[in-house]
Amino acid sequence: MWCKGECGVLGKVKDGRLLEIEENPDYPRKVFPRMPGCPRARRATEYVYHPERLRFPRKRAGDRGEGKWQQISWEQALDEIAEKLGKIKEKYGAEALATTMGTYRTHWEYQWRFFNLFGSPNVAGQGQICSGPRQLIAYTICGNFGFYAVTPKTRCVVLLGIQLPPARPRTLHDVREARRNGAKLIVIDPRGTGQAPNADIWLQLRHSTDCALLMGMIGVIIQENLYDTNFVGKWCYGFDKLKERVKEYPLDRVAEITHVPAEKIRAAARMYATTKPATIIEGMGVEQQQNNTDILHARWILAAITGNLDVEGGEEFREHHHPDVISNREIELQDMLPAEQKAKQIGYDDFRLFSWKGRQIVQEAMIKSWGKVGALPWTFAHAPSIFRAIITGEPYPIRALITNHSNPMVTYSNTKLIYKALKSPNLDLYVVMDFFETPSAALADYVLPAACWLERPALILPHSDQAYMAAAETALPSVVPGEYDYRTDFDFWRGLGIRLGQEEYWPWSRLEEAYDYRLKPAGYTLKEFVDKIQLYKPPPKFKKYEQKGFGTLTGKVELYSTVREMLGYDPLPQFKEAHETIVSTPELAKQYPFTLLTGGRIDRYYHSEWRQVESLRKGYPHACMQIHPQTAHELDIKEGDWVWIETPRGRIRQKAKLFDKIDPKVVHAEHGWWLPELPGEEPWLHGAWEWNVNVLTDDEPKYCDPILGTWRLKTALCKVYKAKEY
Repeated sequence: MWCKGECGVLGKVKDGRLLEIEENPDYPRKVFPRMPGCPRARRATEYVYHPERLRFPRKRAGDRGEGKWQQISWEQALDEIAEKLGKIKEKYGAEALATTMGTYRTHWEYQWRFFNLFGSPNVAGQGQICSGPRQLIAYTICGNFGFYAVTPKTRCVVLLGIQLPPARPRTLHDVREARRNGAKLIVIDPRGTGQAPNADIWLQLRHSTDCALLMGMIGVIIQENLYDTNFVGKWCYGFDKLKERVKEYPLDRVAEITHVPAEKIRAAARMYATTKPATIIEGMGVEQQQNNTDILHARWILAAITGNLDVEGGEEFREHHHPDVISNREIELQDMLPAEQKAKQIGYDDFRLFSWKGRQIVQEAMIKSWGKVGALPWTFAHAPSIFRAIITGEPYPIRALITNHSNPMVTYSNTKLIYKALKSPNLDLYVVMDFFETPSAALADYVLPAACWLERPALILPHSDQAYMAAAETALPSVVPGEYDYRTDFDFWRGLGIRLGQEEYWPWSRLEEAYDYRLKPAGYTLKEFVDKIQLYKPPPKFKKYEQKGFGTLTGKVELYSTVREMLGYDPLPQFKEAHETIVSTPELAKQYPFTLLTGGRIDRYYHSEWRQVESLRKGYPHACMQIHPQTAHELDIKEGDWVWIETPRGRIRQKAKLFDKIDPKVVHAEHGWWLPELPGEEPWLHGAWEWNVNVLTDDEPKYCDPILGTWRLKTALCKVYKAKEY
């Protein structure tokens, strides 16, 4: 997939060549109106046949980052990588291998399978700062996860730290439909992007104060008896303790913390509580904060006490995948990873909820309620600590790293630290599998060419509790002798696994065979499923808890979290001022007077991808930062000027965009920028140091979320000034 749009499309092919992507008129789930104009779909051939695509495996022929490569075969690459991994495992233990994975490009379940069989618990991924936190907290508090169902029956929508266009175009379509049917809209966001200016209430809060705001809203709902007394009495655990906690958040204090007037917060709380069914849609504006666990916990408390859980038009909890299909989690072979290896996971004792330690507790509670569960909460090693372990050898050496469809030099915080780790002599092996040479791949020992979604089959069982399942056949050949030799990541992990003694666990020679195996209990092959079904999506059922309860230790929605308590954390959400804000570091704020936000998306790109597609770059060629017109005037900055943005970590340049729906003391910088047109060798590294905002961000573990370990991408102090020359 190129994104998460979930569109049903057809690849129009002639003589093995892609002509265009078009809508599939027979797809059971109707494509929303915006899809035919999707910029990536229109440029599909330019991407697939781009001259800079990686075509054959490469092996480093000089120093790391020198840009000297030797073309080799897949067999040689797999033989050599497997041999090196075997030696590293023998000398340092299986845990000395780590991996980083990207966002929804690949078959994660086979990556996990390899690592569980190899014996390493050190899998890290973008899910740690994307949908992972919101899902895991939902599982922890509610034992299930709803996936942003906005229907014609929805009467109120809350957008919490999310920019619907372009983050969730399908959801944007649904929200607009609901609005036409009279639904209310509340937006909680420091920036007035997307739907904020047209919302019924826009709460323009000081960044990283979301938890205080939500606790204030909860307090209003409780004090004014606007909560659902029947649901709370029967299905919520810890309400009395919650009532005591919210007394710490009177609206005058919340207003002081958030910079939002008390009466506006009260109005939002009343609107949400009395306009039902209501749903809250959160995004990475929350997940990438220092205290996102408490924000997300408070968010689910709001939904629970108002009776909006598992009701049509509210927070619809989906049923799990097709009951007869072998799930992603079953494919991963989690039980093959010994308990003593799970306990070696980087971050196991420091960030316990996202580690195997927390996963075991949450998973057991869910299975008790739901039986076989197709999608269970992730467990991740702590990525910032992995990179530090490469450099320092503490708590033990990480000697090999495999980056699978991921670009740590651009998409992880603290680019300078990432660079130091990837260049470290302590890293014996660095392997990258991707579509193009990225700044990260430019530092690798081996670079492997990946098949894109058009060149491989797909069986899509989302890792969240969505009840749909989709499948697709391969549209294009993955190998054309003499032109290219792309492989799926299934081929890569299976190839390594067989060479490292895992052969009995890889009985399928091709990905299609693995999918046939998984679909067989349901009576299909992959081809039959595509021909007859395409999309499995049973009609939703509501209030499932009346028969099964909630998938938690108490069987109720845990306003007071027993899981958090068992892991040694405060069982209730509590606002904590983030590190490096105008409040927590006032002396630093004298030198760096602006709050820096990052991460707003650009419609034509997907995270850090597509910058090399010329037709897309022509329409949006440069990284841009938002600055209030008043601030720009004071700094002699005009629209389109190049501007330096500087934090204690470094400085980068982006072009100024004047934007009056942002606080004059706040600026926003785009993420994901690198320059594929610049050379890959050092010092250029495809422009990783030029416009990349993560040169400015920090990932110091002591300032990560103390429960999940997620790192800050959304808050830093900075100064900005006009770049005299560029």
